[in-house]
Amino acid sequence: MDLRLTGRHALVCGASQGIGRATAFELAALGASITLLARSADALKALASELPATQPGQTHDVLPVDMLDTEALAAAVASVVKDHAVHILLNNSGGPPPGAIHAADTEAFLTAYRQHVISAQVLAQACLPGMREARYGRIINVISTSVKEPIPNLGVSNTVRAAMAGWAKTLSAEVAHDGITVNSVLPGYTRTPRLDALVESSVKAGRGRDEVERGLLASVPAARFGDPAEVGAVIAFLASPAAGYVNGVSLAVDGGRTRSLN
Repeated sequence: MDLRLTGRHALVCGASQGIGRATAFELAALGASITLLARSADALKALASELPATQPGQTHDVLPVDMLDTEALAAAVASVVKDHAVHILLNNSGGPPPGAIHAADTEAFLTAYRQHVISAQVLAQACLPGMREARYGRIINVISTSVKEPIPNLGVSNTVRAAMAGWAKTLSAEVAHDGITVNSVLPGYTRTPRLDALVESSVKAGRGRDEVERGLLASVPAARFGDPAEVGAVIAFLASPAAGYVNGVSLAVDGGRTRSLN
């Protein structure tokens, strides 16, 4: 099975922590050069210094930018692809705060849409020319199992994640003939700052942490939370030559929590 990414360049969004950080390590271990994107320059520089670089020409760089600043994001990624085509794009960003959908204001939807769908569109448009020229492209989106089964009290997130899934599926059909695949990974309960924040919101509502975590795990057949590296490994496979005929899928990585067949 060909998992080698030597000579490939990956742009990893949300790289400073959680699934983005874990994925950066997985891709670098397979030989890819990595550009790390997040808001914190210091965190990204520290991570870049930790990533393995064992292949000739393999280098790692940082791109500190806020994905909510659309103009700055477009300018930043344009500066990257001008010098070094991106072959692997990981769209990954923090989720909206929890809350009932009927109580959410319109600004919350607009902010989440810009952070996820608009940023993905900007990044994909910048990266697609280089992918087409190389006849190799992998656009991978970290979304949520909520695109299959909406999660209670995540109204804005459920809405925007579904929009991302629709965006990805549509794009997958448009670019497949150029050797480009577009797939989405749907993490379940994974030990990330996002999960910690969701647990903490329930704790503040008066429930104990152990009680909250037991309640979450009751729906997971594997009976444990996932590790970011486990999600990163699936993303790395989708980024590899071995996954060249996998296109347009939304793949749950959730310990069996999602019960639907599709």
